[in-house]
Amino acid sequence: MSPYRQSLRDRQVASIERILNLNHASPETSLTHHDPSTASGLIPEATPILNSDGDPIWKVLVFDNLGRDVISSVLRVNDLRGWGVTIHLNINASRHPIPDVPVLYLVEPTAANLDLINSDLSRNLYSDAYINFLSSIPRPLMEDFAGQIAGSGTSESVAQVYDQYLNFIVSEPDLFSLGMGKETYWTLNSAQAKDEELDAVVERIVSGLFSVVVTMGAIPIIRCPRGGAAEMIAAKLDRKLRDHILNSKDNLFSNHGQRASAATGTPSSRPVLVVIDRSVDLIPMLSHSWTYQSLVHDVLKMNLNRITVESPTDDNDLSKGTTKRAYDLNSNDFFWSRNAGVPFPQVAEDIDAELTRYRDDAEKIKKKTGASSLEDLPNDTSSSAQHLKAAITLLPELRERKATLDMHMNIATALLKGIKDRQLDNFFQIEENITKQTKAQILEVLNDDAKGKEPLDKLRLFIIWYLSTEQEISRADMDRFEETLTKANCDITALAYVKQVREITRMTMMTSAPSQPAQQSTSTELFRGFSSISNRLTDRFKDGALGANFENLISGVKNFLPANKDLTVTKITESLMDPASASSSAIAKTENYLYFDPRSANARGTMPAPSQARHQQSNMPGGIGQGMTASFGQKRQGFSEAIVFTVGGGSTYEFSNLQDWAKRTSGGNVSSGVGAGMGPTRRVVYGSTDLVNAEEFITSELARLGREN
Repeated sequence: MSPYRQSLRDRQVASIERILNLNHASPETSLTHHDPSTASGLIPEATPILNSDGDPIWKVLVFDNLGRDVISSVLRVNDLRGWGVTIHLNINASRHPIPDVPVLYLVEPTAANLDLINSDLSRNLYSDAYINFLSSIPRPLMEDFAGQIAGSGTSESVAQVYDQYLNFIVSEPDLFSLGMGKETYWTLNSAQAKDEELDAVVERIVSGLFSVVVTMGAIPIIRCPRGGAAEMIAAKLDRKLRDHILNSKDNLFSNHGQRASAATGTPSSRPVLVVIDRSVDLIPMLSHSWTYQSLVHDVLKMNLNRITVESPTDDNDLSKGTTKRAYDLNSNDFFWSRNAGVPFPQVAEDIDAELTRYRDDAEKIKKKTGASSLEDLPNDTSSSAQHLKAAITLLPELRERKATLDMHMNIATALLKGIKDRQLDNFFQIEENITKQTKAQILEVLNDDAKGKEPLDKLRLFIIWYLSTEQEISRADMDRFEETLTKANCDITALAYVKQVREITRMTMMTSAPSQPAQQSTSTELFRGFSSISNRLTDRFKDGALGANFENLISGVKNFLPANKDLTVTKITESLMDPASASSSAIAKTENYLYFDPRSANARGTMPAPSQARHQQSNMPGGIGQGMTASFGQKRQGFSEAIVFTVGGGSTYEFSNLQDWAKRTSGGNVSSGVGAGMGPTRRVVYGSTDLVNAEEFITSELARLGREN
């Protein structure tokens, strides 16, 4: 078995643990503890440093909004308590003095945050202050802060000041975003955005990518298309990495957590960072995907791994209405970790299988102890002490499994309701063969309420078809489509901009044809995992009320398994990671991608002007310096690890597609099932400026750009 490779999430958690331990490296805080084969929880058993009396050092954690998002995506309240954090507060909230407890700050290095920290020090809110910045603090700000605390006489209260390079949010083990909001694509593509705004966005992206690279402990080869924001970001990141390596005596890539071969070895042993403009392919941002994670993101509006679901107040009496429940979904959830990227019908079957397994395990315990139910076990005096002890030991794990399955049942119920209400199965079926749809067929769908009543879903379908079809669309055709969309209550403001994008994406999109047609079951076999739920063990379902509700929900919903096809970003990644296996069309699209190696004296270039960020995928050589065009050997160089970053928004659909490709083409030691490749084990980390769902992308980005046109 190959050694465990730490994910980006593993490494970020290890960095946060060190911060919570007041930046003391603990032997227990080793990256190997995050090997899922040896650790059962999110964090290993807490080993906080102790004071002179041998007691844990309790502390207050103060963060800003980004610090909160970074921590909340990977840690829970109990995890923080394990490291001695008694209370956590937002730096902008009103806070009361706790003068005998040290404070740990995790904030962005902004003037406003520094003023608030200085105010805390002046008012003696806490004892010692351990200040951790999410990214490197600019020297002028640091000098101003030093002057402020020196003037107020509070410098002795500052115990530590660290740059931590953690200004990115990890949602899944190999999925991250920079948390830049829902308007980045607009800023990078709007003629109304000022150069200062563009510069600020580019600098924030460069800072975030620098932090990701530092956390992964490897200096990458950087590849990007010519022109647009991607080139500017790649050039600035190359410059930042190059300057850091040259000017830092003990640089961040020489620390203990770094992989030596990746930092100092040959280019092929290092990862490749692929920076791509979002406009290369807008379709994943709008698609009606059929995977569990994508449906949760689309239907339930998942944000920072948290969703809110309406579920019955009383499962046995649906007339009592519903109540809202908030759930956190992360890789610590065994069911989510296994099924996030799986087609929804298979998720239904897995819930059924897990409930069966739970029932069997519970029955075994009840037979051994003679108890009538698991709830009676702690009070059962008739069982032998040995059996009772064994049963009670297993009880917490069983209860946790039951709670997890109950949660996913509620989520699946909400998804089924959304699928049926919005006819998402119909949209998914059409989009699976979108290039085969004629103008008449698309018009029929837009006109037919029975094929979906949600206006935004129809607009999404039309834009996907419009960007995919190779048919010529005349002005008269477009007028007819716009009139039909307007009658369907669609806001067609975004189409003015989409028309411009079509000319770009028709040349850059490379979605492969399905290797097999989408599979569909007959209506009598739909979601057989769900249809049998009413007969399953858990008390919440066995009376049949919720089971009957499922029967109503699944009636008429199609059971599809998506076809295997690679999206444009996946094809680009394949052509750069495995050029020997990539298609000639993919190779042709990336043939002129620029090449940066921060460790090389040659593979570098001059900095593009800020306004060039608006020029999408330009073939003009503006700003190109010698050494940035890859040689033939560099173009055909393969990689086993990649960081793929989309500038202007990311999609869970795109992330799942990349992970599927990596599993499918990796060596046999990857759990990719039948058809695993014979090549090296491949790993792809996917990131973006922010994870944006289709509704946000259309209303906040495309419609705003459309109004400008």
